[in-house]
Amino acid sequence: MKPIHLLGVIPFLGILGGIFIANRVTPYVLGMPFNLFWLVMWVVLISATMAVIYHLDPANREEHSS
Repeated sequence: MKPIHLLGVIPFLGILGGIFIANRVTPYVLGMPFNLFWLVMWVVLISATMAVIYHLDPANREEHSS
């Protein structure tokens, strides 16, 4: 399995697998219950991960002539 594919699995595990670990209301983080904070944090991390995957993808490195 290529490293780029492993990067695509990380968000899946964080959102769906981690919610069982983060299933708590307390403590509050940034004024949000921990469960909500966990989901918001992963939405931001998914965006960052997808940007990294986009830059690592060899198909996006080629110059496209128009």
